[in-house]
Amino acid sequence: MAKLVCSRCYVAGTPSRQAGAGLSQRSVSEPAGLSFPGQPRLELDQLLGQLVERAQEVIGTQGRLRGLLRATQAITGGLAVPALLKRIVEAGRELVGAQYAALGVVGPDGRLTEFVHTGMDAETVARIGRLPEGKGLLGAVIEDPRPIRLTRLQDDPRSAGFPEGHPPMTGFLGVPVRARGAVFGNLYFACGDRGPFTEEDEQLALALAAAAGSAIENARLYETARNQQEWLRASAAVTRELLSPDAGDPLARVVEYVRDLAAADLVSVVCPGEDTGTVRVERAIGAGADQLRGIVLPADSTVAGTVLASGEPRMGSLPDERSRLGVPSAVELNVEAVLLVPFTGGGQVARVLTVARLAGRPAFTGDDLEIAVWFADQASVAMELAAARAEREAEALHDERDRIAAELHNEILRRLYAMGLSLQTTAGLARSPAVAARLKGTIADLDDIIGHVQDTVFQLDDAAPADPEPVRDQVLRVLSEAAARLGFAVSSELTGKFDAIPCEAVIPFLTEALRLVALHAAAKEVAVEVRASADLVTAVVRYKGGGDLAGSAGADLAGLAEQARRRGGTFTVAGDGGLTWAVPVEGGLSPPG
Repeated sequence: MAKLVCSRCYVAGTPSRQAGAGLSQRSVSEPAGLSFPGQPRLELDQLLGQLVERAQEVIGTQGRLRGLLRATQAITGGLAVPALLKRIVEAGRELVGAQYAALGVVGPDGRLTEFVHTGMDAETVARIGRLPEGKGLLGAVIEDPRPIRLTRLQDDPRSAGFPEGHPPMTGFLGVPVRARGAVFGNLYFACGDRGPFTEEDEQLALALAAAAGSAIENARLYETARNQQEWLRASAAVTRELLSPDAGDPLARVVEYVRDLAAADLVSVVCPGEDTGTVRVERAIGAGADQLRGIVLPADSTVAGTVLASGEPRMGSLPDERSRLGVPSAVELNVEAVLLVPFTGGGQVARVLTVARLAGRPAFTGDDLEIAVWFADQASVAMELAAARAEREAEALHDERDRIAAELHNEILRRLYAMGLSLQTTAGLARSPAVAARLKGTIADLDDIIGHVQDTVFQLDDAAPADPEPVRDQVLRVLSEAAARLGFAVSSELTGKFDAIPCEAVIPFLTEALRLVALHAAAKEVAVEVRASADLVTAVVRYKGGGDLAGSAGADLAGLAEQARRRGGTFTVAGDGGLTWAVPVEGGLSPPG
């Protein structure tokens, strides 16, 4: 009661003696300080707790927004698409707080063509094997591009399970990434560090996906523009080379340019076969080229045969194309993405250019198909002009030979006949038998000369076969071409007798090895050593650079190893930057197996 009165008096501002007594009593019996009723004090503590909780939430939200800004800045730091996709995945994993994160790129057929991931070590990835193809929950985000958030993904009926060796996962969050108004891919997160994914995590993932879509669109536009410039420069270079006097093999130059420009693993050229209803692989370079080169197949058993018949370019997955057309696989290759572009000549489809990438490589896009068709058209025109020029030069040569033959016949033979007749008259007037005999011998010689002249005139239309280029000269030519691509001279050491070795034993290896070094090794210095003995050819390509040749060109190096094996030799890759090729001189190709 004293406390209530004291409080009331204090509030009213008229303290009484009784109140003062109450205060004095409290000051003796209670500790010093203010005292509040129990109920109001409890409410105040709750309010203070809620205020602290809201403040912590605000601080946490502010921190996550800062994280979103950092993630947005990180993914806009460059325009190279592969590096950008990796940055997006890493930034998303850190932002959402997930143990695992991935970005699946959706191809034209609605399947995953790329799967960029983080959170797993290399050993786990190797144990899992083949990456996801877009089935189960991953496919659900592809089919219906809306966010999916699950506390336990195993409880969802769309979950397809995990392959053997896959780490366990619980929470799941998937959001679409849009670029150019279409779904480019999907961001996937699993196993949240703070427990199940929340609605706030979903909103942050959507915000990051929107920023990622813009960054991907800009990067792809830049990549498309740069790629088109490369194709334009290559088209101009091909035209110059094909129209030059020493054009060499025009089709081989076109195929080499296409492989470099399209970042392809295999490029082949298919033409109609000698027998009706067949096609023949006229050219092939890259992985599996030895299995294709020169092979003759039924036209209806290949996708290239359908393009050769229709003249319409195609793009897609080789297994899907075969199944859609109902044709079997005549040659088994680990090929996934393909472009098939017709080569026209004289208003007809003369050849089909097939550009392929191995399984696991990015799929071709509509822009790739469009620029490849344009390049093929330009190359076809250049090849026609080169063929027409060669034909005109051949006609001019024949005309010149006809003129020489006419002059020989009309002038020289006429004069020789006149001399022979004059000598015959003189021989009849000669009184000395010795002089008459000598004149008759001279007349016989003139007849023999006339016969030789006539034979020469008739042989002028037969072109003399060109001598084959020596192997040493071919090696030097390959080194010169590589220097133009590298931007610096290639040092070389050639020892032994090259006249006794076939060019197939060393030239294809040097051409391919120097191409791979130029593309993947970031080489600053390259040296080539070729040793030729009576029974063995050894070629070594050494380089110094910062690139990862073994990692980025594994399929091509495997192809070189297979070629060396089939020739009865060996091919090794040194960790310090060296490619060694050793094959027997007389080693012929053995059948694949």
